[in-house]
Amino acid sequence: MCGIAGIIGRNANKETISRMLEAQKHRGPDFTAYYFHDNKVALGHNRLSIIDLSSNANQPFTSACGNFVLVFNGEIYNYIELKAALQYKYHFCTQSDTEVLLYAYLEWGERCLDQCNGMFSFAIWNKKEQTLFAARDRFGVKPFYYFFDHSTFYFASEINTLFAAGIPKIANDNVWLNYFAEGSYGLPNETFWQTIEQLPGGHFLTLKKNNLQLKQWYSFENRVHSLFQHFENNEEEYITNLLLKAINLRFRADVPIGFNLSGGLDSSTLLALIDQQEIDKSAVEAFTFITNDSRYDEITWVKAMLENRPYPLTICPLSANEIPELSLKMALHQAEPYGGIPTLAYSKVFQAASQKGVKVLLDGQGSDEAWAGYDYYLNNNQNIIQGVSKSPFRINILDADFAKDFQKTIYPKHFGDDLLNLQYRDLFYTKIPRALRFNDRVSMLYGTELREPFLDYELVEYVFSRPTDFKIKDGVQKWMLRKIAEKFLQKEVVLAPKRPLQTPQREWLSTALKDWVIGEVTPLKNHHWFNSKSLQSELDLFYKGDTQSSFHIWQWINAAQLLK
Repeated sequence: MCGIAGIIGRNANKETISRMLEAQKHRGPDFTAYYFHDNKVALGHNRLSIIDLSSNANQPFTSACGNFVLVFNGEIYNYIELKAALQYKYHFCTQSDTEVLLYAYLEWGERCLDQCNGMFSFAIWNKKEQTLFAARDRFGVKPFYYFFDHSTFYFASEINTLFAAGIPKIANDNVWLNYFAEGSYGLPNETFWQTIEQLPGGHFLTLKKNNLQLKQWYSFENRVHSLFQHFENNEEEYITNLLLKAINLRFRADVPIGFNLSGGLDSSTLLALIDQQEIDKSAVEAFTFITNDSRYDEITWVKAMLENRPYPLTICPLSANEIPELSLKMALHQAEPYGGIPTLAYSKVFQAASQKGVKVLLDGQGSDEAWAGYDYYLNNNQNIIQGVSKSPFRINILDADFAKDFQKTIYPKHFGDDLLNLQYRDLFYTKIPRALRFNDRVSMLYGTELREPFLDYELVEYVFSRPTDFKIKDGVQKWMLRKIAEKFLQKEVVLAPKRPLQTPQREWLSTALKDWVIGEVTPLKNHHWFNSKSLQSELDLFYKGDTQSSFHIWQWINAAQLLK
């Protein structure tokens, strides 16, 4: 995992690409370089060395013929298999997945994307054709932001990198409005800033002579529809093998690997699957965060799961008094609203891993969406936040002139089944896109790589396409996953109830951090988006005990920190 950046067009220059790379150097502290040609092409790379640690694998990476230049962020997990398929024609000089990706593109063109199992965001410059090709993985695990003014095209792994290039920071009113009114973080191509867009997951782009074209290369819905009538003789065994394969692929690295562990089913299953790998398990470390609040901490479960297992455990504490400084640091780093104190707690895991020299972590992200694990899947409502019975949004605090333009986001429904449509929404529009963005930034802030085996595309497609009773049976969610996990773990761990809240965010914001919250939020009263009296009224209600949700309070903190 690394950072990529580029400038194509008349404004390309060495000074700007250098500033861009400096802005995201945390993503790749091991090596930084750029390719510059003819005052119109600059491609830069910050390397975090994971596979083939030699300098031969440094980027930008040029093909043997000298015509193609690649910058690549992510991992191609099946690079060994792809390399075997290409060796008859290409001579490989490294052991890296970078070189495999470049020659896969030379061999198959855009169709190479279908061959790749991984998380990736990359760009390839064709010198002869004067063409840029860039692509993003199926679920958008790795980021790709860009700005195009029809004379110069800028791209980068982070929004702040584009700001460093001089791209103006102008709030995208519609995205901010929908964030406040319905908790949306924008559509797959949007950001919270007018001038900056995303290349959506499962898409590629081409740029030639200032003609920019985007195309979808991955259709999840088509793939799933083709699987609806497909059943293996032993479904449980088949899915178990998909899970084991996903873990096995993600253990390909030339650096230490660890994993994030909580007390829930997803972490329990991850642990069980890691147990099955033929590796030196004493070298694989487990990490978990705590807030020293027994209502939320799962350390008792975590220690019970690790009992009689060889994995060393690192406990990563977060305290309320760290929040003011850490929240601002994270807001400025994310450059968009993020998920509150749980995100800050998770960042402590990556900080600890980095300090211990563990460069790669695995976690259980994606399981709830594929296996229907959220509470609102049971009652088929349109919530996007768990554990609430009333709306967590406070649209009444917005200025009437600002709020009048609100239009509820309508998500596509590709399936004739309400549950599948909710799962699809969460995979491609709500839960997964925002979680991937939060997690990419917190992991890369500390120069660590996060891998998500439950988002292996073959696994997600197959599980998503299974009948409802594979996911929810007799009121038990993620039924088949629990059944598989029971083969490896104690039943009482497998069936631990899901916790909708991970940290004492409500408690901290309403008590220990009350003065800080008021100090952060008060400046919004003077912002033209907000109604001062209504904002104060809702703040008062929160401090009088209306604390079922603190999401709206965190929204305001995020806004105040980002709009300064």
